[in-house]
Amino acid sequence: MHVADPKIRIEPGRIRPLDDAAINRIAAGEVVERPASAVKELIENALDAGARRIDVTVADGGRRMIRVADDGSGIAAEDLPLALSRHATSKIDGSDLLNIHTFGFRGEALASLAAVGRLSVTSRPEGCDAARIEAQGGAPGPVRPVAGRPGTVVELRDLFYATPARLKFLRTERGEMQAVTDVVRRLAMAEPYARFSLSDATDAPREVFAVAAETGDPRDALTARLAAILGPDFAANAIAVDAEREGLHLTGLAALPTWSRGSAVHQYLFVNGRPVRDKLLTGALRAGYMDVLSRDRHPAAVLFVDCEPAMVDVNVHPAKSEVRFRDPATARGLVVSGLRRALAGAGHRASSTVAEATLDAFRAPSDAGPRVYQMDFASRPAPLPRTHMAEAPVPFAPASARAETSGDDAPLDQPLGAARAQVHENFILAQTRDGLILVDAHAAHERLVYERLKAQMEGTGVASQALLVPEIVDLGAAAGALLAHAEDLAKLGLIVEPFGPGAVVVRETPAILGACDAAALVRDIADELQDLGQSTALKARIDAVLSRVACHGSVRTGRRMRVEEMNALLREMEATPLSGQCNHGRPTYVELKLHDIERLFGRR
Repeated sequence: MHVADPKIRIEPGRIRPLDDAAINRIAAGEVVERPASAVKELIENALDAGARRIDVTVADGGRRMIRVADDGSGIAAEDLPLALSRHATSKIDGSDLLNIHTFGFRGEALASLAAVGRLSVTSRPEGCDAARIEAQGGAPGPVRPVAGRPGTVVELRDLFYATPARLKFLRTERGEMQAVTDVVRRLAMAEPYARFSLSDATDAPREVFAVAAETGDPRDALTARLAAILGPDFAANAIAVDAEREGLHLTGLAALPTWSRGSAVHQYLFVNGRPVRDKLLTGALRAGYMDVLSRDRHPAAVLFVDCEPAMVDVNVHPAKSEVRFRDPATARGLVVSGLRRALAGAGHRASSTVAEATLDAFRAPSDAGPRVYQMDFASRPAPLPRTHMAEAPVPFAPASARAETSGDDAPLDQPLGAARAQVHENFILAQTRDGLILVDAHAAHERLVYERLKAQMEGTGVASQALLVPEIVDLGAAAGALLAHAEDLAKLGLIVEPFGPGAVVVRETPAILGACDAAALVRDIADELQDLGQSTALKARIDAVLSRVACHGSVRTGRRMRVEEMNALLREMEATPLSGQCNHGRPTYVELKLHDIERLFGRR
């Protein structure tokens, strides 16, 4: 290990200013991290210019070439040199950095791109002639007249040629292309009334993404745009979210819990139309689905939070992908409550893909050849019965447990129909006017019991149990955040009090948790409060206990149910929010339409 000689006096380096080229390259490193960052900045400039058609072309994942063409308002020829200088913009005057209504406002994008690549900007405002300016390594050239259509075309070649070390940190061409595609998709979600296209010109030019401009009212336009980008299944299995609180407005679409994903890639968040990756909002989205999804599943949602610009700070990072709310607790609470209200409003609805998967399981493999029916076989004598066949278990419940088909058919008009049989002592077979319903009785009753337990607990509160020996927990700086929420924690049965600097004493814990590690619980809550400003750790543990109680207290597999019990279960499911999925997000019933069943038997 090298140790400096304390007798040697080191002369400190002299302070000197950096040249403009170095300053621009350093600043560009914050704005342009990769090709996708450049595409994002250029598309946002186009949208700020009022563009309704944006065409993006890239080569080699954006390394070799990025071209963004739009039909926006354009840039006057005399303003082109200024457009390539840092901190020059037409979007704000600098007097109020909180009153921002545009994507861009820092005036750094074009200057940063010109500093690290070979940039050309061709623009033609309405009623003017087109002009072009080029820059290499931050040095702009003269403005020249050219031919061009109204709007602006920005072309960037040889990204990072002026900072070649940056190229070593880029991903593969495929990875960079995926990042560019994700940027275009996100911005296309935010602007459904604009047409977007993305082409790859690496070898033979090919279009990899395109959406047409939508029409109609904002909700219909957004739904159509999301169906085009995320697929019709998402739109068909999503519910509208619309909630307001203290000047914040939440809109968008959230998928049903039974349409959950294996990762969080289908989560898109926007603040005032700006795509963001915000830890607070992501945590709120997860909390909104807290008791309807298992830990290994992730919700799918596209959510927009809109508010007055002064209520949110977008000037947190040069890339503008992070935001800071003036009241983060209100923003988080709006997302959580808005999602829960929307999910509860969906009632017993489950995703349509559950039925499609069931039908696929019934269908013969695609390579099974043409369908052959019994009538096509040659007549043959019936096989003689074997003695053990009479001993085979009958899969249906006994006749006493079946519903009579005659009599009052009113239950057939109910969403979940009338019970006709119990299959394998667990699954309820119900008939509707236009199909069949197959219900997992245990899973459905588990959700019903769970919702009743939650309602009872909310009405009476969470009982607490006093610790025989109060536990002292040293939290350091996190103690203040925990004590600020002491009143809310007390409603959940956790009683904490201050105990000197940076420490708290735990006197009571929720009785429903039994013997628990009070110190570990308090630390988890304190960490979450510091990280997100809110904590769901305690409520999640209480809900988990209620879920286990509901599981043990629900109808057990193997119990034969009477017709009255089965129909009562169906009616209660129809009246209970979230009954379309169990406590772990699995579907509680499958609906098969009559025309689909007929198709299975070749009747259609």
